[in-house]
Amino acid sequence: MAGAAAGAAGTTVLDAVGYLDMVIRGRGASTTPEVTVERLSETLHVRIPGDDNVRENRVKGLGPLTGMAAGVGMGGLLGLALSCGWRPGNAVLTATATAGALIGTNGPMTVLRVTDPRTWSRSDWVADIVPHVAYALVTGAVVRGLSCPPDHSGGIRARARERGAALR
Repeated sequence: MAGAAAGAAGTTVLDAVGYLDMVIRGRGASTTPEVTVERLSETLHVRIPGDDNVRENRVKGLGPLTGMAAGVGMGGLLGLALSCGWRPGNAVLTATATAGALIGTNGPMTVLRVTDPRTWSRSDWVADIVPHVAYALVTGAVVRGLSCPPDHSGGIRARARERGAALR
């Protein structure tokens, strides 16, 4: 649960960085999430109900929700890995969260031929990577904070010594 909460926090930051980029550069919102929902619907033969207007609005709502699901899911996976004993340094945790978020969001779009990262310009890559790195930094910090809150009394070290002695 800590990982999912961390993923939600990271997703909020990713969205904020993306919207800030839109404000700074005056660019429009991406339609790739909606196109991905449409392609996924076609591929899985799952009809999105409603007349044209209602259906279009549902697709517009589902697009961002897929990104949220990817962000919360990636955070959940990180939390699970940490709870199972994985103890990476901050750089490895950030790189893993960044790569996972990029794959979780861009992977389906690439597989469904909504986009092709091989054709992206340098500015396209920067616009995609920067929010995902922000996601990873926040997700990593929050999952570590929720999984192992600071104990200024040395209690964590004492418990670790006790457990180590018990194992011997």
